[in-house]
Amino acid sequence: MKFIIAVIKPFKLDEVREALGSIGVAGMTVSEVKGFGRQKGQTEIYRGAEYSTNMLPKVKLEIAASDDLAPQVVETIQQAASTDAIGDGKIFVLDLASATRIRTGETGDTAL
Repeated sequence: MKFIIAVIKPFKLDEVREALGSIGVAGMTVSEVKGFGRQKGQTEIYRGAEYSTNMLPKVKLEIAASDDLAPQVVETIQQAASTDAIGDGKIFVLDLASATRIRTGETGDTAL
């Protein structure tokens, strides 16, 4: 199993969520976050307004996926979240040691 963390521009969330649903992603955790990357304080346009701050609004997605589905999840996020502009975000993939569904006690891929 893989744990995929993606940090994307907030206005791309719906597009990414729909794209992930179409490939079979059953769920995800979404958090509103702030941060910066290489652009460090450079001006960025967000919802029509210019920002020149080093902490920009972003959305963090956390997705647990089977080893077979993980590469497709990463590709889907990359395609759906891309604007071809600086600050599009990052995707991190980590090994997930275990998962347990609290209600049923299922473990591993079946818990996802």
